[in-house]
Amino acid sequence: MKKYNFSEIEEKWQKKWEEAEIYRAKFRSEKKKFYVLEMFPYTSAQIHMGHVRNYTIGDVIARYKVMKGYNVLHPIGYDAFGLPAENAAIKHKVDPKEWTYNNISTIRRQLKKLGLSYCWEREVITCTPEYYRWNQFFFIEFFKRGLVYKKKSPANWCPSCQTVLANEQVVDGKCWRCGSIVEQKELSQWFIKITDYAEKLLDFSGIKNWPERVILMQKNWIGKSTGCEIVFHLVEINQPIKVFTTRADTLFGVTFLAISPYHPVVSEIIKKSPYKEEVKKFVEKVRKTSLSVEDVLKTEKEGIDTGISAINPANGEKVPVWIGNYVLMEYGTGAVMGVPAHDQRDFEFAKKYNLPVKIVIKNPEWEKIPEEIEAAYEGEGIMVNSGIFDGLESNKGKEEVCKWLERKRKGKEAVYYKLRDWCISRQRYWGTPIPVVYCEKCGIVPVKEEDLPVKLPEKIEITGKGKSPLENVEEFVKCKCPECGRDARRETDTMDTFVDSSWYFLRYASGDTENKPFDKKEVNYWMPVDQYIGGIEHAILHLLYSRFFVKALKDMGYVDFDEPFENLLCQGMVIKDGAKMSKSKGNVVDPEEMIEKYGVDTLRLFILFAAPPELDLEWSEKGIEGCWRFLNRVWNLNQKISEYKSSGNGNDKKLEILIHKTVKGVSEDIEKGFHFNTAIAKMMEFTNAITKMINEKNVSEIKLKEVWSKFIKLLYPFAPHISEELWEMAGNKNFLFFEKWPEFKEEILTEEKVTIVIQVNGKVRGKIEVPPGLKEEEVFNLILKDEKIARWIEGKEIVKKIFVPDKILNIVVK
Repeated sequence: MKKYNFSEIEEKWQKKWEEAEIYRAKFRSEKKKFYVLEMFPYTSAQIHMGHVRNYTIGDVIARYKVMKGYNVLHPIGYDAFGLPAENAAIKHKVDPKEWTYNNISTIRRQLKKLGLSYCWEREVITCTPEYYRWNQFFFIEFFKRGLVYKKKSPANWCPSCQTVLANEQVVDGKCWRCGSIVEQKELSQWFIKITDYAEKLLDFSGIKNWPERVILMQKNWIGKSTGCEIVFHLVEINQPIKVFTTRADTLFGVTFLAISPYHPVVSEIIKKSPYKEEVKKFVEKVRKTSLSVEDVLKTEKEGIDTGISAINPANGEKVPVWIGNYVLMEYGTGAVMGVPAHDQRDFEFAKKYNLPVKIVIKNPEWEKIPEEIEAAYEGEGIMVNSGIFDGLESNKGKEEVCKWLERKRKGKEAVYYKLRDWCISRQRYWGTPIPVVYCEKCGIVPVKEEDLPVKLPEKIEITGKGKSPLENVEEFVKCKCPECGRDARRETDTMDTFVDSSWYFLRYASGDTENKPFDKKEVNYWMPVDQYIGGIEHAILHLLYSRFFVKALKDMGYVDFDEPFENLLCQGMVIKDGAKMSKSKGNVVDPEEMIEKYGVDTLRLFILFAAPPELDLEWSEKGIEGCWRFLNRVWNLNQKISEYKSSGNGNDKKLEILIHKTVKGVSEDIEKGFHFNTAIAKMMEFTNAITKMINEKNVSEIKLKEVWSKFIKLLYPFAPHISEELWEMAGNKNFLFFEKWPEFKEEILTEEKVTIVIQVNGKVRGKIEVPPGLKEEEVFNLILKDEKIARWIEGKEIVKKIFVPDKILNIVVK
C-alpha cells in the first residue's frame, strides 16, 4: 500500500495551483459575490499559530463559497509601516525598508506554504508609494472638507532622549529605551474630525452579524451621554465656564468645581489666583504626567484650591474652583461640578480636602436625611434642599432643572461623546508623509494632487533621539509653496498607521489602479466585505476607523455603501499550558516545525477541530497526532475503495442515507456559525461507518465510489492538498476548487428510520418507528398519539422518564 507522503503531495499541489492561477479573482457583475477577508499581518516578524488559525478559518470559508457557486474575493497584503521597523533600524542598524521587505518575503513564503487560496495578484503592501499616495490623497480630500485640522495636543516626551514616544514605548510611565520618567509635552499635531461622525458610528443597522460584545465596546468608546450643559460664573475672572452633567437634579448639591490642568482658562486663573506659585507648580507637575483614561482610574485623585470662586446658577452660592488631576480635557467641557453627596469620586475628593458634603437627593430607604454619610448616594430618589424642586422625583428633576436653566439662559440640554478626534500625527520616519507645506505667505498649504505621492527619503539616519528623523533631511524639508512658488517647509510628521489599515480592503477590491485609489464600479460590486475575520483586540480602533473612513467616503461620493464589514468573526487565541504563546514563557509552537513533522493539512485540520473558532484553542500534541491519524485513515481508505470489488448491494441504501446525512451536517455546521470542529467530527464518523460497510462487503462498487467522491469534496475546504490528490487518483482532471459542493435531499434522510422500544415501569408496551435523532419530548408526544401505548399511562402520574436516544424510552408512573 502506497504511503501518505504529505510533503510531496503538498508541494505538488501548491505548485499546480499557483501555475494555473486558480485563485485569481475577476470582476463579474452578473455573478453573486462573496468577499472573505482576514485582517492582514503586520510585518514585524514571521507568522505564528494565531495567524495560522485566522488564515485557515478564512481559507475554509473561501473554498466552500467557491464550491457553492459564488464569485469569491480572498486577498492578502501587509500592514508594512510602523514603529517596530524604526526600532529595528535603531537596534540593528538596518534600513527600515530593507527590514520590512525581508519580513514580507518570509511571511509570503510561509503563507504560500500553508496552501491558502489567496488572490496574490491583488497583494497590497502599505509602505509602497503606489499605496500611500492614496493615504495622502484622502488626507487632502478630508482637509478640503474640514475633516482634518491641526491643534496643540499633549504627547509623550522623553527628556533624556529628547524625543516623542508612542504609547507603546511608555512602560510603567518610563521610556522603554533609557528608563527616564516620561513627561507630557504640548505639540502641534494633525487630527481627523471623527467626532463629526459620532452619531453615524452609533448606527449599526447596516451590519448583519457582529459579536454583541464588539458592538458594545464600540458604543462605550463613542460614549454618548445626554444631559445638561450648565453655565457657572468665575467671579474673580469675570467670565463664564461651562460644565456638562447627566445629573442636573444634583445641581443644588455642588460644593466645588474641578477643572482640567489643560483647560484654556487655567492661564487666567493662575494670573488671578492668590496662590499663584503653588497652582502653577501643580499644573506643571500634572502636565508632565501621562494620564490616560485608564491611568485616571488607577491614580490617586489630587487637586489644588485656586482661590478662585464660581457662582452656582441654581442658588447663587459661591463655590471654590479647584484644579484636579482626574479631570480630563478630552471629556465633556474639561470642567466638572463637584457633588460629593451623590458622586463617589467627588465624595472621596471632598473627604481628602475637607470640602462640604450637601445632600440634595433623599434615598427612599432613609426615614430622615442623615447628618453624615459614609459614601455617596448615587441612586434615584426625592429632591431635597433644592428650592422650588423640593419633593420632585430626581429622574423628573433632571429634565425640569435643565428646562429651568434654559429659561434663565444659564444652561441647555446637550449631548456629549467620549469619542475624541483622531490624532494621526507621528513624529516618526517609517510612515506616510503628511502632504502639506508651510509657507510664510500662504500658511498651511496642501500638496497638489498631481504632485503626489510625497515620497519618503531613503537611507536616512535614524537614532531614536531628537525630533522626527525627517527634520534632518534638508532635501525633503525644503520645498516650494504649491500656491505662490516661494520657499516653503514640508511637514515632517508622518501618519498613524491606522490610516493605512482603514481602507486597504477597498484597494483589494479594485485590482490594479494607477490613477485612482480604487475603481468605484468594481468596489461597489465586491463591497462590503461579507466575512471579516480577526482578533478581538481590534474591536475598537481599527474597526471604528475603518467604519469612519467608509462613511466619510460615501458622503464624498466615492462609494455607495455605508459599512465596510457585514459579518465579523473574532477568533480566539491559540494557547499552550493555559497561557498565550510567547517566547518569554517558552511555550511557542513554530508552525513550520509542525508542517515539517505532520504536513499542512494535518495542522489545518487540528486548528479547525480543536475548538470552535470564537473560543481559545489549547495546543495539544495528542490532538494534532489524532488529526494526522485521521488523514492517514482517509488515505488508506481511498486505496481500499479503489481496489474494492463486490457484487453485494444490501447496504447501498444505508450508504446513500449516510452521505446525505453527512453532507447536510457538514454544510449546516459551516453555514450556521462556522462550527468547523463538529463538521470534522461528522466526517470522522462517516469514515468509521464506511469502513465497517467495506469490511462487510455488502455495498456495490459503483455506489461506494460515488459516495466517496462526495466525501472528498466535503473534506477539500479543510484539507485541500490530500483531497486534490485523492480526486486526481480517481481519474479526475479538473481542480476540486471548481467542483460543485455536494447537495443533500431531505426526502432521502426522512426514509431513514429507527425503532424505539417503549416501556412503562420497565415492561415493553410497544414500539414506534421514527427518524433518527429525535429528542425525548418529541418521542413522548408521538406516544401520546398512539392509543395502544397511551392507555398504559393515561390518568397516571409520571414520576420520571428514562431516555436512550434512538433506542428506548422507559416511563415510570404511579
